Amino acid sequence: MPDRLAKLRLGLGAALAMALAGCASAPAYKPPQVSLPAAFSGTGPWVPASGDAAMPPAAWWTVFGDPVLNGLEDQLNAGNPSLAAAVARHDKAAALLRQARADLYPQLGAGATVTQNRQSADRPLRGSTQPDYYGAQTLGLTGSYEADLWGRVRANVAAGRADAEAAADDVADTRLQLQAELAEGYAVLRGQDRIIALLDDTVAAYARADHMTQRRFSGGIANAMETGQSATQLAEAQAALADARNARALAEHALATLAGVPATGFAIAPSDRSLALPAVPVGVPSTLLQRRPDIAAAERRMYAANRRIGVARAAFFPSLLLGGQVGLQDTTLANIIAAPNTFWSIGPAAVMTLFDGGRRHARVMQARADWDAATADYRGHVLGAVQDVEDGLSRLHHLGDEASAEARAAEQAGTVEALAIRRYERGAVSYLDVVTAQTTALRTRQKAIEVDTQRLQAAVRLLRAVGGGWQGDTSMAAVPSSAKAG
Repeated sequence: MPDRLAKLRLGLGAALAMALAGCASAPAYKPPQVSLPAAFSGTGPWVPASGDAAMPPAAWWTVFGDPVLNGLEDQLNAGNPSLAAAVARHDKAAALLRQARADLYPQLGAGATVTQNRQSADRPLRGSTQPDYYGAQTLGLTGSYEADLWGRVRANVAAGRADAEAAADDVADTRLQLQAELAEGYAVLRGQDRIIALLDDTVAAYARADHMTQRRFSGGIANAMETGQSATQLAEAQAALADARNARALAEHALATLAGVPATGFAIAPSDRSLALPAVPVGVPSTLLQRRPDIAAAERRMYAANRRIGVARAAFFPSLLLGGQVGLQDTTLANIIAAPNTFWSIGPAAVMTLFDGGRRHARVMQARADWDAATADYRGHVLGAVQDVEDGLSRLHHLGDEASAEARAAEQAGTVEALAIRRYERGAVSYLDVVTAQTTALRTRQKAIEVDTQRLQAAVRLLRAVGGGWQGDTSMAAVPSSAKAG
């Protein structure tokens, strides 16, 4: 009968421990369901993909077909200080994870003391034979281990692992943002090269026109107003050329900083060759958003916040520590290594806070608030990603229409400019008509170049919005959320 009663008590104790452990664990992880569109409304018949989303390519910028851009991106990946800082933050998160994991194992220590002591002659309970002076030499080992009954250590490790994974996603996101910023800046630089080439030709044409008006004035055909108009137009074109060269220099300096090199001495050879505009395939699905590293990082932080609720809950239950020590102790070092000098102790210890003024409840409330914030942040990242894609598609669609219209306008303006100059040479129109035609032609040509640059920038932003392209290369991907959960 006593054996049966002991077994019953043991079973009830185990059941109670399991129930308490269940209460202390983190709640079941259920990330919020954010519905993604089956197709984007910006343009084209975008459809959902089957199976897992494809991973982004490592060198997505190669779709622009520019070897100089490729080289700059390689420099950025190797030397950008912001990227190096993100890598360091990941290393810190990985180190914190290793610290959390250390609590899963026993802690061992060793110590030694060599002291000389004098005790008071009036010390209470001092024996008459005890000496005034004595030595105390101790060599010992200590060990302790926390029995993780309530899952506090495991939850803390899971949260640390999720933080480290989020930091890795942050590195990928920082890299992607910097790469996109460099690609946009390079598109601006090449746009300035085209504008400079246009203004160079314009200054040369205006100089010829000014020379013509000066000859006509000397021959008594033109008046001083016409020579003033031609000289003014030439000076304005020269000022615009200087401004374009300054804008190019600033763009070049920004690219140097992104590449991780000093702006002084950094130079990119001018080229008026336009970058290739990548075509958006009609089958690119909205599930590409799943591979965006910022969304992956937000999901991992949400999971870490969930696990930390379990850490906060575990504080309501006792901590069970298994400890022990073993060693040697004597009054002199000479005889310390001897069997009679051995001491040891081993046994469990339980510690539990009975009253803390509501501190533990407040920590659970804080952990739940962190979970709510991380959940809202995750939803915000997903919704923002959908907006980024819609914005990119809208820009490309409408800028394409604008580019076609500007190209037609530039062609017509060039025809009118040539006609106005011929008619002026024959005396059929005034020089004001020539100035008007030339100004319109220059404005439409420059606007066409600017729209082309904006289209390239929009393409870069769309590539950034879907996580770095739509090819199936897996070398730069953040791990999908489904592969990380738990």
